[in-house]
Amino acid sequence: MRRDSRRGEAGRQVTVPSSKGAAVGRGIGIGLMYGLWKPRVLGAWRVPAAGPVILAVNHSHNIDGPMLMGTAPRPVHFLIKKEAFVGPLDPFLTGIGQLKVDRTTADRTAITAALGVLENDGVLGIFPEGTRGEGDFASLRAGLAYFAVRSGAPIVPVAVLGSTERRGRLIRALPPLRSRVDVVFGEAFEAGDRSGRRTRTALDEATVRIQERLTAHLENAKRLTGR
Repeated sequence: MRRDSRRGEAGRQVTVPSSKGAAVGRGIGIGLMYGLWKPRVLGAWRVPAAGPVILAVNHSHNIDGPMLMGTAPRPVHFLIKKEAFVGPLDPFLTGIGQLKVDRTTADRTAITAALGVLENDGVLGIFPEGTRGEGDFASLRAGLAYFAVRSGAPIVPVAVLGSTERRGRLIRALPPLRSRVDVVFGEAFEAGDRSGRRTRTALDEATVRIQERLTAHLENAKRLTGR
């Protein structure tokens, strides 16, 4: 699968995954998610049909990423912690267009590749809380604001609900097979203030705006789905 390259820090070549790999990943996600569970997708039409976009997803269970890959209307390139890229999962995740990120440092390679996805009019998936937790958007890292302000791409909030309500009988770490998981897409919005500023203050202000929008979307999604 063809990949594009772009210059990163110090002129290094950074590989940007093509949409073809992510499209393969989407196909696999559709088969697995709809085969094992019963996703109910609401508001997918709110995802822009073309152009760069960032999907900001709450994260409370390991299936949240694959669930979004299988239910989003466009192929998604997720920023995924490097610890997940172990053994055969490393070439597999790389092959389906996912991005490895070192969360312990400012990973310039991952940052450059993610910006490249957006420059190529792709879809970047981010868990803005940085790690799996309550999935309530209570603690956001600045990375989402940076990508949104730097690229100018709109953010679409996404709430995945129901993945942690019950444990499966066969595999306790997963939701019960054929149980319903709701995926709710919100209205796209711009994080920046249209001033073009990329200062720390501008990013902090953007993070506050983003958190307000994501939290409001999550509350609305819970009301809409009865979760």
